Amino acid sequence: MKSTQRRTFLRKLATASAIPLVPSFLKMETNLNWIESYKEQLGFISPSHTGGNSMALVEDETFWYQIKNMYACSPGLLNLNNGGVSPQPIIVQEAFERYNRLCNEAPSYYMWRVLDQGREPLRTRLATLAGASPEEVAVVRNTSEALETIIFGLRLKRGDKVVVCNLDYPNMANAWKQRAHRDGIILKEVQLDLPNMTNDQIVNAFAEQITPDVKIVHITHLINWNGHILPSRRIADLAHEIGAQTIVDGAHSFAHIQYNIPDLGADYYGTSLHKWLCAPFGTGLIYVKKDLIAGLYPLLASPDPESPDIRKFENLGTRSFAIEQAIGQAIDFQYAIGSALKQARLQYLKKYWTDAVKDHPRIHINTDTSPERSCALCIVDVDGYTPTELGSKLHTDYKIHTTSIEYSNVLGVRITPHIYIVKDDLDRLIEALQVLADA
Repeated sequence: MKSTQRRTFLRKLATASAIPLVPSFLKMETNLNWIESYKEQLGFISPSHTGGNSMALVEDETFWYQIKNMYACSPGLLNLNNGGVSPQPIIVQEAFERYNRLCNEAPSYYMWRVLDQGREPLRTRLATLAGASPEEVAVVRNTSEALETIIFGLRLKRGDKVVVCNLDYPNMANAWKQRAHRDGIILKEVQLDLPNMTNDQIVNAFAEQITPDVKIVHITHLINWNGHILPSRRIADLAHEIGAQTIVDGAHSFAHIQYNIPDLGADYYGTSLHKWLCAPFGTGLIYVKKDLIAGLYPLLASPDPESPDIRKFENLGTRSFAIEQAIGQAIDFQYAIGSALKQARLQYLKKYWTDAVKDHPRIHINTDTSPERSCALCIVDVDGYTPTELGSKLHTDYKIHTTSIEYSNVLGVRITPHIYIVKDDLDRLIEALQVLADA
């Protein structure tokens, strides 16, 4: 992209963020074709704007420095633990603060009579981003709430079998264990050794457990421990062949890699929006196929627990409407960058730092870095250090924030950059790993 085109895009984005923030539902009411309009207003990057190659921006560090300045990044601490929770762009923070101040002027009026009316347009926008129907998407607080709504709402009985995996997220594993303890269901655990398995081997490992008496197959789309992307659709197809239903944990893949939720073969799905979408903390999404909604009990009581309406999963009572409505600005920001460009940039950042250290004899990349098997999230270890020791040294000596992983058969430090991370930031990581390895 030419420098003038880049400046035009960034100027328009900055101008949009400076305009008094209008509730998402008002934007929907005044412009039903809001997506295309918003792309045009912000100078949305498309092949026509970049000489047929929008990916030219992937390596444009000047552009990404401007994106970095749209976040409130710490000047001292380098945050490479975006897999846990991501910061919000300044426009999202400002939206939340504005909505929150509005609510405090007259809470019961602005919360219930104004902002609460924005949930339906927001539902439509989230569904569009997810490639699903608005009648299959509900707004919740995080992946755990979404998936535990599903796990505890399924009509399973004693002896019913559920396939899980040794690398599932602990909250989900514990939820299934609680159902096994309380209701007598039987858990069948797939053992994965990643990255030392091909996709065929992964599918075969699930196939061994997906017997005709299985009712549910739980699939973690992108493993949080080491960033490995599982072949979700292939596993789901195996489940559907024997009449089982599938639950997909999309906590680390939504707005990180490109897909539509139905493409994963998911009957049920949950994700957090405060990770890769950079929405306010405590926001999430639950997806249930339309014909399965009536049979799934809500986690919190609703007037009709057997209603076929997806909204029965939103009976939370009083919640922060400011947090919820500011999801709209996070969606705007996602569209302004573009999902394809975002994923390509994250792949580029992973490749940049892993290529720089992978040939060092004492540094080991424990994630398959091929684009189809991982994206931004990656795990590394250095000979002579436990994961905890390595994470501590990175923080103490270099002020690099990571997370240490010692779970099942995964050992190392998880490195997770986001789009506000630039190559200079990763040079700091590269130097730190090389110095520690040489010590």
